[in-house]
Amino acid sequence: MAKKKRALITGITGQDGSYLTEFLLDKGYEVAGLVRRTITNDLGNSKHLKDEILVYYGDLQAPESIALAIYDFKPDEIYNLAAQSSPMASFKDKLGTMAITGTGAVHVFDRAKDIVPNAKIYQASTSEMFGAPPCVPQNEETPLSPANPYAAAKLYAHQMAKISRVDKNDPQFIACGILFNHESPRRGINFVTRKITAAVACIKNGKTEGIPLNEWGEPIVQNGKLKLGYLGSKRDWGYSPDYVQAMWLMLQQDKPDDFIVATGEVHTVEDFCREAFAEVGLDYKDYVVTDPSFIPPVETGPLCGDYSKAKKVLGWKPKTTFTELVKIMVHSDLAKFS
Repeated sequence: MAKKKRALITGITGQDGSYLTEFLLDKGYEVAGLVRRTITNDLGNSKHLKDEILVYYGDLQAPESIALAIYDFKPDEIYNLAAQSSPMASFKDKLGTMAITGTGAVHVFDRAKDIVPNAKIYQASTSEMFGAPPCVPQNEETPLSPANPYAAAKLYAHQMAKISRVDKNDPQFIACGILFNHESPRRGINFVTRKITAAVACIKNGKTEGIPLNEWGEPIVQNGKLKLGYLGSKRDWGYSPDYVQAMWLMLQQDKPDDFIVATGEVHTVEDFCREAFAEVGLDYKDYVVTDPSFIPPVETGPLCGDYSKAKKVLGWKPKTTFTELVKIMVHSDLAKFS
């Protein structure tokens, strides 16, 4: 019997980490995750998979913990998804964001080079690196100009991956997925899309207790209203389960490269509100108010990705439409916040 491939995932408790784990388990992989130790040691979005995965407790700021996990598990593939992933929060903790999202990625690359030099590595890059891009849509050649500390940290990791890839003495296989916004029912409540769908559910269901909290520690629905920032922000929104397949496909190639993963469509936050509220027969204008405190100090976008390279090389394309994505998220939250 052929030996099962092994994949180590940092950030396995998050949205992408959980969907990628399910995808790899279906492919017959052995999967392990690097998880930050907490009081509850909660596996988050991957808790339903706890009996099917191996868990290592560690931190991207502690390279020895990364080394121990890699040395014990000996992965064939490493997916570095762990990050402080909120652009808004990154303004409040610039150094912490760089330590986890930027320098932490390099710790993963270096420990892998020392212990499993032939392992293929996926680095989770982001469309936020484009900042306010000079052209729409963006492709792999579009200049990168981050507009927030999170994006700057991601760009550092992205560039270090490229340097490691072309090292003449000891090159590594590190593929970078420049993923545009991708959502799901497992998205964190502080992300605008999930905030919207959870609010829709709470309002539609007449919920008054147990309403989830926003980043300021306040209920996302107050007096029947949802507070949001700039409704004109333009993003390219896809579905996370579609995108994790692209991650895997990048590591099945003979050579590492950078790939845009997107839908090629742009929508505003207002569009998302309109679709979400309309799904339950409501008009978003009756429930959504804007609040300057939710607007980041520097605006990013418009973001819209050209995924033609991924389509040509990887044979990948998005399967889920914007309308389908919103519907999936709304109905999941209607059940959760009943």
